[in-house]
Amino acid sequence: MSHTNLLYHIVFATKERAPLITNELRPRLHEYLGGIIKGLEGVPIEINGTADHVHILARLRPTIAVSEFMSKLKASSSGWAKRQTRGRFAWQARFAAFTVSESQVDHVRRYIGTQEEHHRRHSFTDEFRSMLKANRLEFDERNLWG
Repeated sequence: MSHTNLLYHIVFATKERAPLITNELRPRLHEYLGGIIKGLEGVPIEINGTADHVHILARLRPTIAVSEFMSKLKASSSGWAKRQTRGRFAWQARFAAFTVSESQVDHVRRYIGTQEEHHRRHSFTDEFRSMLKANRLEFDERNLWG
């Protein structure tokens, strides 16, 4: 038997960063995302976001690639959200996923849990760029939101 603790901080946005995740929709969407994660044999640890993006801290199984996990998570949740928003909802194609050390779980949970407060001071664009830079990921500004 293998022992793994594969923790990921995942960030993704609505298509064209449209503010479609209303205060009414948000808790139900986060609950739905958590259910999908459990259905994929993962463990949702923290889910939060704002009107145009979501942060997830989750433990994933070693049997699924992050790209496959995200494809299933976004496809299922966007279908559900489309029904809730009369067809207007879609996720952007891209996402970011960062590994998290167990020693940093509490810090990342607090960060995700205070997204609305955080975004009163920092834009999502600035936040996203900072996360990419902090993780030493190169990016092309023209393709940041594709």
